[in-house]
Amino acid sequence: MIRAFYVLKVIATACAIAMCSLAHAQERPKIGAAVYGLKAEFMQLWAAALKAHPAVDAGDVELTIFDGAYDEQTQADQFQRMIGDDFDAILFVPIDEALGAQLVQLAHDAGIPVIGSNTRVDSDLLAAYIGSDDVEAGYLEAKHVLDQMACSGNVVILEGPIGQSAQISRLKGNQKALAECPDVRVLEQATANWQEPAARTLMATWLTAHGTGINGVIGQNDEMALGALAAYQDAQLDPGVVAFAGIDGVTDALHAVERGEMTSILQDAVAQSQGALDLALHRLDATYAPRSDVWTRYPSMPWNGGTDAEYVVPWTPVTATNVGQLLSDRAALQAAADAAGG
Repeated sequence: MIRAFYVLKVIATACAIAMCSLAHAQERPKIGAAVYGLKAEFMQLWAAALKAHPAVDAGDVELTIFDGAYDEQTQADQFQRMIGDDFDAILFVPIDEALGAQLVQLAHDAGIPVIGSNTRVDSDLLAAYIGSDDVEAGYLEAKHVLDQMACSGNVVILEGPIGQSAQISRLKGNQKALAECPDVRVLEQATANWQEPAARTLMATWLTAHGTGINGVIGQNDEMALGALAAYQDAQLDPGVVAFAGIDGVTDALHAVERGEMTSILQDAVAQSQGALDLALHRLDATYAPRSDVWTRYPSMPWNGGTDAEYVVPWTPVTATNVGQLLSDRAALQAAADAAGG
């Protein structure tokens, strides 16, 4: 009831704004990026890469990044503000797959194109979407854990925010891998909202209940896997006998892979955010050519004139062979973001 009330309130207000104000392309386009939250490192990397985009760095785009603070009302209010302030386009990383569709509808009705990135929204009104296949990632990480367990034993699953597309899809991938190992039992499964401290606390509770009976930890992102790893260390239990896996390739996870403590799959934040901005600028000016190099980095994801409805960024499994280069690339991105103002 609360959600329905505030969605209707936002729709009514924003529709009133839209009747007297349609977005229009400007010489220096005003782009808003509405992301679900900036506490976890992956979205910090996404935002840093966006600030380092050549068009932003050159001052050719007026960019505002909005922190949704993992709160649906906050993100709805931010959409209302962008519509009222005549933003030309919106890059959208939604908190909730279903509610996000209402916000896309508002922007669409106001004539503002919305480019989806990273997490999906249940809407066919997006101007385009760029992200990675979360079902595949969930399958790959779970399979790694189960292979290490020889398809026998007990696992726990740390989920993302319930209802977000990445949580839904990664769980489907987890379950696909688990179906291949019918002798494996899922002892516990709950959300830690992508956050390391929450996962550390949750894992401590599970260790109290199950102790050494846990053989594998499937973290639907790296921060949660790292939180689980820390909980083992807090409890003075040996994490070396447990298989840990996460997703995203955040910096601490890269170092943990380097030490042989866990596995991770890199999700390319640069490709997702810079690609989204290129797509937005192309929607505002059909003659725009992409200025990010992400389109030449992945042969399986060609630009195709910027007209495709969906672009799928490949995953990169983190290995002992490539982790050094990935850490070097990460340092370069952070330096570029610092030079662009953080």
